[in-house]
Amino acid sequence: MIWYEEEVLRVEKVLSNLEYLPETVFYGSSTFTLWETLHTDFEEFKPVNLGFGGSTLGACAWFFDRIFAPVTSLKSILIYAGDNDLGDGRQPEEVCIFYRQLICSIREKFGNIPCSFISIKPSLQRWNIIEQIKSANALIKAVTEEDEFQHYIDIFPETLNAEGYPKKSFFEEDGLHLSTEGYAAWKEVIKRNIGQIN
Repeated sequence: MIWYEEEVLRVEKVLSNLEYLPETVFYGSSTFTLWETLHTDFEEFKPVNLGFGGSTLGACAWFFDRIFAPVTSLKSILIYAGDNDLGDGRQPEEVCIFYRQLICSIREKFGNIPCSFISIKPSLQRWNIIEQIKSANALIKAVTEEDEFQHYIDIFPETLNAEGYPKKSFFEEDGLHLSTEGYAAWKEVIKRNIGQIN
């Protein structure tokens, strides 16, 4: 996990420089890290972006205690990760185990606060592993249905076109990271959901 050190230090600095008490944490991979308008998009939820580039769901679980050490109270956590795990060759069952580990850590520190998992996105670059993505999403969705404090936010319908493939306009040239248009669509889906949860 040493390769994440620089990014984890950056996230720790973000927390130490906050001038307000965050109520909603966005925790996960570069899909959050690169969301430049996240704070203004979700301003009413007093958000903080603790995404770190390249992160896997496994890394999110691994670094949770360290990153969240200074955080004493929250209203909710939104999680996005998993596609990097699958891209690295992990199996859907492993990704689900990492999610369970993360939820256990959240429960130990914050009790039954609402936790929302945003479904692993279908992307152009990783279309070759779309079945593993669907499988991981199904497994994690089943876990979120185990208690009323977990929620599954499905971004699949918004990210696919009428033919069932990822919308090219939703992605940057690399076919993996979201474009401005992609983030705008995700914003609406996420706000509808967290508005009902918070």
